[in-house]
Amino acid sequence: MTDSLRFCGVFGDEEIALSSRAFPAPPGDGRSPFERDRDRVVQSRAFRRLAGKTQVFTSRASDHFRSRLTHTIEVAQIARATAASLGLDEDLAETLALVHDIGHPPFGHAGERALDRCLSRHGRRFDHNIHALRIVEHFEQRYAAHRGLNLTLGVREGIIKHSRDYAPEQHPELGEYFLDQRPPLEAQLIDLADEIAYLTADLDDGVESGLLEISHIREHVDILRRCYCTVEKEHAGVDEKFLFNEALQLMQNVLTDDLIETTARGVAAIGAECLADIRRHPARLAVFSPQIEAERLQEKRYLYDTLYTCEPLETEHDKAEEVVTALFDYWINDPEELPVSYFEETGNEGLARVVADYIAGMTDSFILLQYAQIKRAVRF
Repeated sequence: MTDSLRFCGVFGDEEIALSSRAFPAPPGDGRSPFERDRDRVVQSRAFRRLAGKTQVFTSRASDHFRSRLTHTIEVAQIARATAASLGLDEDLAETLALVHDIGHPPFGHAGERALDRCLSRHGRRFDHNIHALRIVEHFEQRYAAHRGLNLTLGVREGIIKHSRDYAPEQHPELGEYFLDQRPPLEAQLIDLADEIAYLTADLDDGVESGLLEISHIREHVDILRRCYCTVEKEHAGVDEKFLFNEALQLMQNVLTDDLIETTARGVAAIGAECLADIRRHPARLAVFSPQIEAERLQEKRYLYDTLYTCEPLETEHDKAEEVVTALFDYWINDPEELPVSYFEETGNEGLARVVADYIAGMTDSFILLQYAQIKRAVRF
């Protein structure tokens, strides 16, 4: 990697600007601002709750399936390694990876869809990026002088913009996050590190669950087939499951290397020398090559058709919708049954938003416990 790319990350005066905080922080202790943010995220209650939230399969099915927390750790590994190879700020990239899913509700994407549908009946929507920002700015309470984690501007911007762009006219409340500009490369990397992690892990968990077969994956997923053939030549006669594990590791490396190389070429092609050049570019520069992008889309379609929408998972999704919807309606109709701290917020945030906030913070086990208790007391 050339030294010139290093200046496209968050360094110098740009680092000083993005390391600013809403409230004064204690004197330095040898950690960089983004290292301190990483530690604040890891020590937060919302981060710990990720251990009890579904990734694809609920933890009740097997101790070996990824939770939202273990998935997050895998994303952080990929993001830090990618940032290091590109000469970017590794601490910022790692922190953004660790916080990127902190706003997800229980039951994975099924829970998120159900919560969004509930809120839409009240003229609102659920967006896990915006909810994550509210968590770190408002719900986490660890300090005597202020609410929230008091994270740097760079991390808060990355929470909002790592996976999508927001129109300034539609989100004036996010005006401080440069909505008319591209995010730093450290933030741009996160969504693709997320993709790399789950494209690999979901095949692994799918086979572990018995819902996917290795031979079927090899037949329909080009990138996995190529990697499998490579490791099969190197390890002739080895059991299929071990070859599959090796192929998954190789596939992750292929995806990561392509992201690094394609991003570096894109930055060099526009002659970027500073963060401002990255921000002004009309498109994101952290991307896959055309071939890998096509293979990525092919695998995503395969996972959607064969795993995410299969009958056993659809049954779980239906249950998730039932639980989330029933509890949402229960507290909408009887808000005084909310915990006192949430009920007191209804005057500021509105009842529907407060109910959604309460549900979104729950783990899978806690929401099921709430559902069982209320179901015994009130016939839905």
